[in-house]
Amino acid sequence: MDNQLPRFPEPFWRKNVSAELEFPKLSEDLTCDVCIVGGGIAGITTAYVLQKEGFDVVVLEAGRLLNGTTGHTTAKITSQHGLIYDEYISHFGEEKARRYYEANEEGLKMIESFISELGVDCGFSRQDAFVWTNERKKLDQLKKEDEAYRKLGIDGGLVDESELPFPAEGAIVIRNQAQFNPVPYLQAMAASFTDKGGRIFENTTANGVDPGDSPKVNTRSGYSVTCRHVVAASHFPFYDGSALFFARMHAERSYSLAVRTSKPMETGMYINAEDPKRSIRSSPMGDETIMIIGGERHKTGQGIDTSRHYDDLAFYSREVFPDAEVLYRWASHDWITMDKMPYIGPVREKYGNILAATGFHKWGMTNGTIAARVIRDAIQENEHPYRELYSPQRLKADPSFREFVKENANVAKELIKGKIELNGRDPEDLQNDQGGVVRVNGKRAGAYRDHDGKLHIVDTTCRHMGCEVEWNDGDRTWDCPCHASRYKVDGTVVEGPATEPLKRIEP
Repeated sequence: MDNQLPRFPEPFWRKNVSAELEFPKLSEDLTCDVCIVGGGIAGITTAYVLQKEGFDVVVLEAGRLLNGTTGHTTAKITSQHGLIYDEYISHFGEEKARRYYEANEEGLKMIESFISELGVDCGFSRQDAFVWTNERKKLDQLKKEDEAYRKLGIDGGLVDESELPFPAEGAIVIRNQAQFNPVPYLQAMAASFTDKGGRIFENTTANGVDPGDSPKVNTRSGYSVTCRHVVAASHFPFYDGSALFFARMHAERSYSLAVRTSKPMETGMYINAEDPKRSIRSSPMGDETIMIIGGERHKTGQGIDTSRHYDDLAFYSREVFPDAEVLYRWASHDWITMDKMPYIGPVREKYGNILAATGFHKWGMTNGTIAARVIRDAIQENEHPYRELYSPQRLKADPSFREFVKENANVAKELIKGKIELNGRDPEDLQNDQGGVVRVNGKRAGAYRDHDGKLHIVDTTCRHMGCEVEWNDGDRTWDCPCHASRYKVDGTVVEGPATEPLKRIEP
């Protein structure tokens, strides 16, 4: 058995596709009906759905298509989002909780329909989805969730341990959910979209919008797209419009491994109720079945040495599958709203033609898909049963206000901590493939020495709102603990809300 983790993060989904699509960088000013910023599942599906309605659509992606959260997911297509429905009934009422379930079920059916329509092989299979616990104190919570299922008409409920492939104190299930590989699915969708005249531009960073009846999306390269509607599907909305998204959401990192074992679990998708989180599903890889093991969540830029999260997942994998061999490792970056309900729709009443799709709370396959229909109907000014549910303009006093205060207190704490931090090594002390906070000319900086011994030094002041970024050893990135912007070792933006790179310092 190989006990070593792969040296560098690499998502299983992107590695195991036959070919990559490539699209040009925006090189001229354009006009269109709808400009979508973001090339993940929400952006591509929205482009595909709008094109069917006759809209001329342009998609801008800051990096490579499907290289963000969509390409780093566990790729479960499910309404089983942990133990949420009793909580949603408490916070939103029965009707809205039911609509959330129905929205995600509709998202699943949309994906299944589009797979058939596109004729793509993406490992789609129907599976039951289980939440299990090994803690007796969680059993009452399972019983409350079971009661919520009955109220909402959810196909599932409490199950006996005999339905699980491992011991547990208790479990609950939603029947007939699904899993797949999202990369070939969305590649086929993108190819169909462009074959029919749609335009996609990669390596094109949008950094602002001039609002109005004909909003203009500006890019870092200086070119722009003028349109009638803008859709921010860029994970974190690249345009805020005074909606204060950065103060109403927080980002979490979670981790995944793809492992080979002689005895894979062929059926079912599983996630536990307690922390640390553990998610298990199978996936085809050629002629064999491998396992996807996920979990280990924490706020981006905060927490223990990130490489330990991969080690802990590997240890757990070998507890469940003693001969587990880790083939791939990767991490995902997810935005979570204050009330755990996504934001989908017009950013503000004043800017009805600028829309967002974000805050999917780690469940972007179904929420990102249904977002396409919610946005389509908003653009067409049609009523939609989920419009109020997902509205970015909502602010509920319970639990939103408490979470608003708590989240922004955390931001203030991290901002102050970074500014008064005095420790830091000399850059020359770093070994090859080692990074960390250093001191350059008496000031805080960040340095990474690559495998060839070359030093990359950056100013650690985040370009979003001035917090100090921290070194992420597990993924070799600089992460902001305040609003979760992420940067490569040379300062290039990986994840927003920042749109400008860290300043580079010559060694």
